[in-house]
Amino acid sequence: MMCASIYDIEEMLQAFVRNGIEYLHIDVMDGVFVPNFMLSNSISKQYREKCNIPLDYHLMVVNPLEKINWFDLRKGDLMSIHLESTDKIKECLDLIHSKGAKAGLAIKPQTPASKIIPYIKKIDFVLVMTVNPGFAGQKLVIETLNKIADMRKLLDENNRKDVMIEVDGNVGFENAKIMREKGANIFVAGTSSVFRKDLSIEEGIHKLREAIK
Repeated sequence: MMCASIYDIEEMLQAFVRNGIEYLHIDVMDGVFVPNFMLSNSISKQYREKCNIPLDYHLMVVNPLEKINWFDLRKGDLMSIHLESTDKIKECLDLIHSKGAKAGLAIKPQTPASKIIPYIKKIDFVLVMTVNPGFAGQKLVIETLNKIADMRKLLDENNRKDVMIEVDGNVGFENAKIMREKGANIFVAGTSSVFRKDLSIEEGIHKLREAIK
């Protein structure tokens, strides 16, 4: 939702509901872990009031354990913390689960897939960043495509075929097709697909769904 216009929220949310969008992705940035700032708490409350689509919180913050309680997590929501952001990962995952939400680990492009292994029994999904976190409109880090496949293989080999792989960063139509083939399940749509200026939101959704089916 970082790419969405704040002036068309109601119309945009109606389009999402009509087209069966599964999650609203909420970026939370503290200006420390990444060089950008977006708390998104008041905005996410507006989304709650206007539609019942579950929220997908992506915490790009230091000390996430202190910040999880800022948000109105509900059953069906997702929340991911960055593996690189804290040494209290298990405590964070447990706290997210205690609120009825699904807990995930996010990893930067430079972080190997194998780093999730100590937490593999506690996670419901992995968020593979395919650009460096913090800003929209970046170029794809091409090496991350193989990391998606590595992550899927690692999860399957550890009896976690149920764990979803979310991808975030330059999820354009061509890239999304490759990401799906590599094993991605959840696609964070931005300026290269659903929010493209040359397409309506509904056209972008349709084209993205065609790419990943």
